[in-house]
Amino acid sequence: MISSRFRSHHAFGLAAALGFALFPVFWMVSTSLKPFGEWAAVPPSWVPRDLMLGNYAPLYMRYEESYVTAPRTGLGAMLDSFIIAGGTTALALAIGLLAAIGFSRYRAGSNRLAIGILAVRAVPPITLAIPALFLFTSFGLRDTHIGIILVHTAFGVPFAFWMLKSFIDEVPPAIEEAGMMDGMSRLRAHFFVTVPMIRGGLAVTGLFIFILTWNEFLLTVTLSDKLIVTVPIYLHHHTGVYGVQAALAVAAALPIVLFGFLIQKHLARAFTLGAIKQ
Repeated sequence: MISSRFRSHHAFGLAAALGFALFPVFWMVSTSLKPFGEWAAVPPSWVPRDLMLGNYAPLYMRYEESYVTAPRTGLGAMLDSFIIAGGTTALALAIGLLAAIGFSRYRAGSNRLAIGILAVRAVPPITLAIPALFLFTSFGLRDTHIGIILVHTAFGVPFAFWMLKSFIDEVPPAIEEAGMMDGMSRLRAHFFVTVPMIRGGLAVTGLFIFILTWNEFLLTVTLSDKLIVTVPIYLHHHTGVYGVQAALAVAAALPIVLFGFLIQKHLARAFTLGAIKQ
């Protein structure tokens, strides 16, 4: 019989895993508070000797040195990222949810079509970046929020579709049929019965798409010029200035962490891959 008691070696393993996972976060925060001479010191300085809050200055003011000229502030870059990531998440969830309902409830298309949708995720983004650049330039969508959102949505929809389909598949159709017997239309049954049951799945799918879009660099830098500057592009503008990059990374990570805490009760349920068991 396997014992389920929590022993000392379990605690040691857990502590080691947490230390390994959290060390990059510690190093990022530590570097963001170090003065210039400690960024790449040998041997490394684990804890800053003199706190340097000036590394966070690019968040609210333009940072201009002989080797760095940032086109805007860090908060402006975060606003662009919020617009693009938020728009992409909303649009991908809406399209992915409709497609998931169609495949799950009506067997629309076929398994080949479903695999074909997923295959879009296997396409390297760089192969579509250049064609999209020429296309959006022709339509006047280059260096605009809507253009970049549309490209990101093309890669976010397959992910949303497959994630949401797995949740809808585990909601018994009989529940929707009971709603229709009470006078609901089929469409209302989908959105007022099934969708509330998979809200955990919607939350975790939305978080994943938001994170993927928030961190994306290649597509955005190809389709933007000077008007749109997201967080990854703004970090790239400070290449070599490690303390400032670390400070910006800390600020950029906070919204994701906060969003994760807000939906943590849904995350635990969604990671089980289903709202309810049949």
